[in-house]
Amino acid sequence: MAAKTSNIYGKIVVSDSSIERFVSRVAMDCYGIVELVPKNFSDSIISFLKFRSSEVKGVSVHSNGDRMTIDVAVVIKYGVSIKAVSEALKESIKYKTEKFTGMIVDVINVKVMGVKL
Repeated sequence: MAAKTSNIYGKIVVSDSSIERFVSRVAMDCYGIVELVPKNFSDSIISFLKFRSSEVKGVSVHSNGDRMTIDVAVVIKYGVSIKAVSEALKESIKYKTEKFTGMIVDVINVKVMGVKL
């Protein structure tokens, strides 16, 4: 699906894959995030075999009209507060994605997959 909205000039449609790429860049700019990783074993196999080369690993966007849900799977830097980094990540993604797309982000789910030095 794609995020959709309308204004006086017409319709605006933003594909989920472009939002996923944007969210991955926003996430990597956040302090304490080391990398984005596939959410589960099947995603890592698909990523390895590159069946869906346009998909960004670790980020998935589900949109319904002008509202969206974002799932992010990350590895966090050792020694930082997981809660603080996760909350900062959620706030940053919500603010920047809403500003970028003009659409509403309902839920952001952060899944911490590991910790690295």
